[in-house]
Amino acid sequence: MKILVTGAGGFLGKNLVAELKNQGYEELLLYTRNHTLDDLEEYTKKCDFVYHLAGVNRPENEKEFMEGNYGFTSELLQLLKKHNNTSPILITSSIQAEKDNPYGKSKKAGEDLLFEHSIKTGAEVFVYRLPNLFGKWSRPNYNTVVATYCYNIARDLDIQVYNPDIELTFCYIDDVLEEFLKALEGNPTTNDNYCVVETTHTITLGNLANLIRDFKESRTNLSVPNMDVALTKKMYSTYLSFLPTDDFTYDLKMNIDNRGSFTEFIRTPDRGQVSVNVSKPGITKGNHWHHTKNEKFLVVSGQGLIRFRDIHTDQIIEYKVSGEKLQVVDIPVGYTHSIVNTGDNDLVTVMWVNESFNPEIPDTNFLEV
Repeated sequence: MKILVTGAGGFLGKNLVAELKNQGYEELLLYTRNHTLDDLEEYTKKCDFVYHLAGVNRPENEKEFMEGNYGFTSELLQLLKKHNNTSPILITSSIQAEKDNPYGKSKKAGEDLLFEHSIKTGAEVFVYRLPNLFGKWSRPNYNTVVATYCYNIARDLDIQVYNPDIELTFCYIDDVLEEFLKALEGNPTTNDNYCVVETTHTITLGNLANLIRDFKESRTNLSVPNMDVALTKKMYSTYLSFLPTDDFTYDLKMNIDNRGSFTEFIRTPDRGQVSVNVSKPGITKGNHWHHTKNEKFLVVSGQGLIRFRDIHTDQIIEYKVSGEKLQVVDIPVGYTHSIVNTGDNDLVTVMWVNESFNPEIPDTNFLEV
């Protein structure tokens, strides 16, 4: 199948082209602003499906709305008719098409052209009135407020929250792509004469700004966003895509002494805390027990011995651990426990505990194994 994609260099186009390639589509006819109408004519001779994504949403002059969203669509359809090409066409319109503004009028005019084309030629058309989109490869100060907030906050730049109470509706790029692939297969989700992306998210502008600020702060307080909330999960992925290329890393506080080090990695309000413990050869750490706090130890490098004792007995239980065989060792409550480095190199242990450390309620009682 030869697939024509107009606007292939834009936010939506880049994501769509990448996913079409992932799906094994190889004959992609990609039309961008760098191409000519002669290129478009060649593409319309041989395409089997059209993703018409090209359009104008932030012109210098209002008349460019109609030129870009109506005029170019008209040229595309005329070329298809010239070559008797009745390929299915998917066009990206906007929820603004319902409103009486220059952008909305131009989008509505483009829709009407497509419906008329379908009636005259029999070509199948898929008209998507999309809300605000967000995701990787979007442009700040152009595509969406999400891109602008992510870009600025990641760089400690100011953002403008003009009306924190205004509620916005968003679609995530991956949900759009899923729906566009369904249309390619002839099975779009429809509502009356229009096609829709079923999964949308609403959030106020103020909450959006706070959410993205929290993402930035998470690199300092070691928190992890709640990935059970779909919008949060998708926004966090988007935020990370806007990190400056020289700022992918961030430092952790290493608590170092002559025994080795202990470093907190991740803290969550509901899923506990993850830390990395490094012990030098011969060093024993632990010798304490907990009432309710419980842990999981995973040795990833070196050799060690984890020892347990029920505080009411003298019986000692031992588990040999090694980075050569990754095993998780549960640390039950009521057992005093320790871990000793029995090897010649550093013993590195990833430790999970079911609650983030609270110095006011440490639930850590020292007692030799």
